[in-house]
Amino acid sequence: MKLPARRYAIGLTGGIGSGKSTVANLFAGHGVAVIDTDVIAHQLTAAGGVAMKAIAAQFGTAYVTADGAMDRARMRDRVFAEPGAKRALEAILHPLIGTELERAAAHAEGPYLMFAVPLLVESGRWRERVARILVVDCPESVQIERVRQRNGFDVAQIHAILATQASRAQRRAAADDVIDNTGDFAALTDAVAHLHANYCAAAARLA
Repeated sequence: MKLPARRYAIGLTGGIGSGKSTVANLFAGHGVAVIDTDVIAHQLTAAGGVAMKAIAAQFGTAYVTADGAMDRARMRDRVFAEPGAKRALEAILHPLIGTELERAAAHAEGPYLMFAVPLLVESGRWRERVARILVVDCPESVQIERVRQRNGFDVAQIHAILATQASRAQRRAAADDVIDNTGDFAALTDAVAHLHANYCAAAARLA
C-alpha cells in the first residue's frame, strides 16, 4: 500500500475489546480522517461486496448467507480450526483491503491520516507506513468482559481469539504512544485531545 506523499499518518491498534473503535471515533470527532480496515473488510464481505464472488468460489455457498453476505460466525469457526483456510481468506481480502485503503487515503481530508488496524503489530508491515503507532491498552480481564457483554462469546472463545493476537506486552513494546482505556471516559477523552494536538503539530511541521 502506498500513502499519499507528505501525509502524516498514525497507526491505531489494540486487542479485541480494548476500545479501539471508541478511540477512533474520538479522533474522528476532532476532524481526523480515520480509515478502519475492519470497516473496509465488512463492506467487502457484505451482501454484494466485492469479495463475495471469490469467497463463494473458494469456500462454497455454505459460507454465504441467504442475503449474499459472508457468514461471519461460520467463517470464524473455520479459520480458527484451519490455518490454511485463514490464509486463503486473507489472500482474497488483503489485496482488496489494500486497494481500498489507498483509495480512501488519497481522498481523505483532515490534519492527518489515522489507520485503525486490529492486527497492525501482528502484520509487521505498518511500521514503515506510519509516523507513529498508537496502542489502545487495558487489562486482559477488561477485554474479556467487554467482548463477553458485546458479542455474547463465552470465555473459551474469547481466549481463543486473544491467542491469535499479539500480547499486551508485545503491543506496548511496538507503541510510540499508549492510551489507557480501562474505563474512565473523561480521562480517555482528555488523552485523545492531548495526542491530537501533538499529531496536528507534527503534521504541520511536515507540510
